[in-house]
Amino acid sequence: MPQAAPNPIIPLALILIIFYFLLIRPQKQKEKEHQEMLKNLNKNDEVVTTGGIYGTIVNVKDKTVILRVDEGTKIEVEKSCIAYRKKGQTNEK
Repeated sequence: MPQAAPNPIIPLALILIIFYFLLIRPQKQKEKEHQEMLKNLNKNDEVVTTGGIYGTIVNVKDKTVILRVDEGTKIEVEKSCIAYRKKGQTNEK
């Protein structure tokens, strides 16, 4: 008696579910945390840009921040270019 071929949809669905939980979901959570960090940037926070520039926030605007990178040297960068806030920084005022 010949056996029926197994349904190929089930293994494909399992692969997609595993792919979602291992790759897509963690990336979305990380992006959400980054957006929250950008929303909570304050004056005097020490940050690092995606280009590796270390600086202290002098002024926060809608889409940009002004960083003091050295005495008398300020640069304006997009908020989205801020990679992370340096360790030890909190949101407390």
